[in-house]
Amino acid sequence: MIKKIAFLLYLLLTVSCNMKQQKTKVKKPNIVFILADDLGYSDLSCMGSTYYETPHIDAIANKGMVFTNGYAGCQVCSPSRATLMTGQFTARHGITDWIGAPAGEDWRHKKRFSKVLPAAYKHHIDTNAITFPMALKKSGYSTFFAGKWHLGDVGYSPEDYGFDINKGGYHRGGPAGGYFSPFNNPKLENKEKGENLSMRLAKETASFIKASKEKPFLAYLSFYAVHGPIQTNKEKWNKYRIKAEKNGIPDKGFEEGDFLPMRMYQDNPVYGGLVETMDDAVGMVLEALKENGLDKNTIVIFTSDNGGVTSGDNYSTNCLPLKGGKGYQWEGGIRIPYLVKVPWLNHQGEKNDTPVAGSDFYPTILDLAGLPLQPESHIDGVSIKQVLHGDSLEERPLYWHYPHYGNQGGRPVSIMRKGDWKLIHYWEDGHDELYNLTKDIHEDNNLITKESNRALEMSEVLMSWLKEVGAKYPSPDPLYDEKKEQIAVSKKKANMFKYHEGLRKDMLSKDWEPNKTWWGSTQTVD
Repeated sequence: MIKKIAFLLYLLLTVSCNMKQQKTKVKKPNIVFILADDLGYSDLSCMGSTYYETPHIDAIANKGMVFTNGYAGCQVCSPSRATLMTGQFTARHGITDWIGAPAGEDWRHKKRFSKVLPAAYKHHIDTNAITFPMALKKSGYSTFFAGKWHLGDVGYSPEDYGFDINKGGYHRGGPAGGYFSPFNNPKLENKEKGENLSMRLAKETASFIKASKEKPFLAYLSFYAVHGPIQTNKEKWNKYRIKAEKNGIPDKGFEEGDFLPMRMYQDNPVYGGLVETMDDAVGMVLEALKENGLDKNTIVIFTSDNGGVTSGDNYSTNCLPLKGGKGYQWEGGIRIPYLVKVPWLNHQGEKNDTPVAGSDFYPTILDLAGLPLQPESHIDGVSIKQVLHGDSLEERPLYWHYPHYGNQGGRPVSIMRKGDWKLIHYWEDGHDELYNLTKDIHEDNNLITKESNRALEMSEVLMSWLKEVGAKYPSPDPLYDEKKEQIAVSKKKANMFKYHEGLRKDMLSKDWEPNKTWWGSTQTVD
């Protein structure tokens, strides 16, 4: 009898232990996906900046893996954001420009007198698409969105693509009320006078994390920062003004670009404060994970939707060692911070040079969560789980299709990268450029003649792929006038040079202030 009872106890204990092990094994990880807007490749201290200070984002890098060849889906925002949601390159999902940009004959209203008319593009994600929040929701995840959406208006909002909760996401691409309350955002109520937008979005995210700790969740924090209009408080502005002063302020701050001047240095004190406040907000979210005992089972991803603004908009930053910035076909327009922290993998800031893209996040997240992949949806994305586990990824082509003119000075192009090589096709006149990015990261040496066979092969692959996915192309403008274009560009360039050189000097002077209330912030102004 005693032996029988002992045996039964043994069985009960064994079953109990197995159930506990099974429960632990199938526990789904939480996902915190943090997306910055217009943050450049070298705009973080962990990515090489000696001017901006980002200790909280650096902590993600220091405990995760840093992909030094990480790419956004596009050189501007909406297409890149659609790529993150769908796992598809821009030519396939059809959103190839920021939603609201003029296309076709409407482009003439810009009075740029351009050689071609930009292609038509979709203004929302297809309603039959299975986005990655949808895939997670179907598998039992709570899903939360905070911040910038810019992927469609009513009927095409975050709630329509898999998010249970939406705080601040609607059709606008920038912060309508600026970075201090009142926000003028129909999806984000005003609570405190002068409250900072980035910090408010972090508070909403932290509250969701606390309320959802008993169930696996996706918290998608999509900052409006560091998109223009750039704003900060007086304290942070002064901190970065002093820092610029100590570094030495060159007399000239801009150089000539194709259409517009380009910022030469990281020395904008307002932008510095904006970056640091976003980092403070990231810190709040990371602390919420820790306080609620979730940091050991939460995957944290940090990235940007496109390169930093070196030209156009607010002329905020410089992306060296990369060439160009937001809107451009060069690396500064598409290569971005790409940080992945998986707490049960001990990476400790390991750097990996595998070329990876925004389309890869969708399958990677599913793979890391132990969920079935959706290959018909994320058709252009590849799970990089094996890279995170120390293995290599088979070499493959990455594609970009931007048949538009950028507000920042970029031209209509299609791009392909494979291995070390990058081919750029220009739709205005059909010429190609070829660069070896390993040897020439700044894209100074066009090897189109020396490597003609390689260029031809890559061009054929690129054009074949574009045809396969039904890409739309720009068309020649029959009203094109080269002389008018040259006059318009020269005049714009001269005006912008004068204005932004003056603004740069003003921002770096001790007595500068944007207005008496510093954008209405609660920061004390002496």
